[in-house]
Amino acid sequence: MTIKLTFGMIVLNGEPFLRYNLRSLYPFAHQIIVVEGACPSAAAVATADGHSTDGTLEVLKDFKHSEDPENKIFIVTACDEGFTDGFWPGKNEMSQAYAKRATGNYLWQVDSDEFYHEIQMSRLITLLERERPDAVSFPMITFWGGLNYVANGFYLIRDAPEYHRLFSWKAGYTYKSHFPPKVYDERGVDLKKKNWLRAKKLEKEGIFFYHYSLLFPLQVYNKVKYYKERNKSQIASWEESVYRRLEKPFRVHNVYWSISWLERFCGDHPSQVLAMMNDVNNGTIVIEKRDCADVERLLSRSMYVHATVVLRMVARISFYQPFKFIRRAYSSFIYRSSRLWKAIWTNPTSTSTVVKEHFD
Repeated sequence: MTIKLTFGMIVLNGEPFLRYNLRSLYPFAHQIIVVEGACPSAAAVATADGHSTDGTLEVLKDFKHSEDPENKIFIVTACDEGFTDGFWPGKNEMSQAYAKRATGNYLWQVDSDEFYHEIQMSRLITLLERERPDAVSFPMITFWGGLNYVANGFYLIRDAPEYHRLFSWKAGYTYKSHFPPKVYDERGVDLKKKNWLRAKKLEKEGIFFYHYSLLFPLQVYNKVKYYKERNKSQIASWEESVYRRLEKPFRVHNVYWSISWLERFCGDHPSQVLAMMNDVNNGTIVIEKRDCADVERLLSRSMYVHATVVLRMVARISFYQPFKFIRRAYSSFIYRSSRLWKAIWTNPTSTSTVVKEHFD
């Protein structure tokens, strides 16, 4: 069986990555279905009619017109699916919109700032042909402030060590949810319960998911604005004190409540990422770059580097049993205790009734 990859992308404010990502995927694609627009939760970073504010839709149309000789690109908006106000109800509906148009035998979820190295892509296709997996998860590298730096930490190593992106696809299959990505076969079986190719296997094969989510200040600003409105969180203070000023060098990732740190990246980048950065550097693309002189000063301190080596070791150890069980038991105890304490003070019923209600 020939591998036919359908890439499904949902995008809102995908610049400056979008055209470079499409160029990167194009040689490997059977289809690229791009679903553009916002959900109500992202209204703060969208136009009044639910589209990107940075010209993403126009970029898509221009790419379709000028760089799609094989007719691989398909553009879908909320109005195409009957949502007349221009907004998508949620990301599940956006993923389902590309899934129902997919005609490949593999469906690959990708965001505009997610790239894959072309050499690794060829290696992965060979792996798909040989092993015929039903689901594939990737190890991730998260870039921070520039191409030479990556974020790492307890959340990335221990709590989110792999990312589900690629699934086999056939008639009768269902794209159940966007986050976490879940695809069911025609019998309702989760594909990750069948032949699942895990991130550890891909890491051994030298295949990674390159995430440029914290590369430019504008990205971080939009991400912070979205999560601040959605979750009413304190992420805005993280942007100012950490991403802008690096005042907390052990809280660098946007999952800011978890210990994280910076490391140097010495590998190769996908060619289209290098092309994008070349256009940024020569002024073809106008976007603010982060001045990383403070990162260089930080990484020149041997104490910081040695501390990150120890933290990385602890994070990896805590990923395995029995440490994982102890951590989950502790988290469950804290959660239940906090609920019990709150209930005792707010519930007029007796303490014994409250205990029964919260621990049954």
